[in-house]
Amino acid sequence: MLWMKALHIIFVVCWFAGLFYLPRLFVNYAASDHPQTRETLAIMARRLYRFITPFMYILMALGIGLFSLNPDYYMQAKWFWLKMAGMVFLVVYHLQCGRYVKAIMEKSDDHSHTFYRFFNEVPVLFLFAMVILAVLKPF
Repeated sequence: MLWMKALHIIFVVCWFAGLFYLPRLFVNYAASDHPQTRETLAIMARRLYRFITPFMYILMALGIGLFSLNPDYYMQAKWFWLKMAGMVFLVVYHLQCGRYVKAIMEKSDDHSHTFYRFFNEVPVLFLFAMVILAVLKPF
């Protein structure tokens, strides 16, 4: 169990590192007027998205594994369901990042750097909430 928990935390860190950096690439892409810079940032965004996507799936598999060790406890724990709601939102956020990567690669993205600056802050808020829920178990 401890190995599974350690690996779960490691993949949380890896996935969140990508979720923090990917939208920063979007900010820089949207703020740049230089075509070669935009092309480089688009390629970086595509590669990063492809790199972090497996982390999300591994993280979910490990989470399911941890859940399966004590399902009766988790089924009744309100904090767990709030954390799962956060996870669902973050998966949707991740998929939306993929849509933005695709639009950037197709040169059809029309979002401003200001939009992406706000978009970039979303996973930070969820990380705070989910860590607090998992550690303090307030409900």
